Amino acid sequence: MKPLRKTLFGILALFLLAPASHACTRVVYVGEGGLVITGRSMDWAEDMYSNLWVFPRGMKRDGASGPNTVTWVSKYGSLVVSGYEAGSADGMNEKGLVMNGLYLVESDYGKADGRPSLSIMGFGQYVLDNFATVAEAVNALQKDAIRIIAPVLPNGRGATLHMSLSDASGDSAIIEWLGGKVVVHHSKDYRVMTNSPIFEEQLAIEKYWKGVDPLTFLPGSNNAADRFARVSFLVQAIPTRLDPRTIKAVPGATYQNQAAAAVLSVMRSISVPLGITHPTKPNLASTLWRTVYDHKNQVLFFDSATSPNAFWVPMSELGFEEGAPVMKLTVAWGKVYAGNAASRFEPAEPFPFQPVDPR
Repeated sequence: MKPLRKTLFGILALFLLAPASHACTRVVYVGEGGLVITGRSMDWAEDMYSNLWVFPRGMKRDGASGPNTVTWVSKYGSLVVSGYEAGSADGMNEKGLVMNGLYLVESDYGKADGRPSLSIMGFGQYVLDNFATVAEAVNALQKDAIRIIAPVLPNGRGATLHMSLSDASGDSAIIEWLGGKVVVHHSKDYRVMTNSPIFEEQLAIEKYWKGVDPLTFLPGSNNAADRFARVSFLVQAIPTRLDPRTIKAVPGATYQNQAAAAVLSVMRSISVPLGITHPTKPNLASTLWRTVYDHKNQVLFFDSATSPNAFWVPMSELGFEEGAPVMKLTVAWGKVYAGNAASRFEPAEPFPFQPVDPR
């Protein structure tokens, strides 16, 4: 029993000592016929005034980080969700590559060292603009040729983030910056991530819970480690094909819609209700919104905590060609949409990435 006790105490220490953090969660679902769906919840301590944006190909960009900033021209168009109108927090490009930015208090981007620099608020957009697949992005990013810099967010906290990537093949990667170096975890097996602890320790938590019957016991708190255990089980439990009885009972029913709804149900199940706080964990935050991306059919489903309806946006109905206008769908300030909202986007000036001091 001693080895078992030692392992259990080690895992409990990870649970109890992991820093409190904004409680975002991300999961990748793989189903029948190559259907891949990525879901995430955005948990934050205050309203980020998020909106949806359409960015076309051919946009000139820079990393908002001083004279040595990275510059590029977007190869791919994208549909993104903004944070504070200062950066792309979430999104999918027209090749089906999805980026999700999650808070990680342990992030350490290092000091100035002569490399070209990029604000972390523009990093997600940089990936969507330049890469078609996870493997392509990983091949470039693991060279660590770009120095990432984090600004202070409007709420006074540093933008210490890590990123998840997923694509239409079901491939997945987690990008972190620890001790001033990029750390890349790349595997189709890495379907779940949360915030703290660092991803290597999240994998240790997953290994432990594989020895526990999830139908008998699953941890139920809002802590990142508990959410990791629950969502790892739930995404494996939901159906990976359409029940033939549904086809007979519901004319026009489609597997992709059922799968998207199932993934959204998982994201809702591990979300934090509005108003939830903790007296000793001030960074425990309510879920503001959830996104679900169908990579194969290139559809975004958006679910706000302050709206009675989820809605969707098929990317096939948007314009990503070079020279097309930037378009915006305002969801902040209580805007409500239902059904297909592609036609509700309006031309707008693109938001600038929040600048950073390069020193």
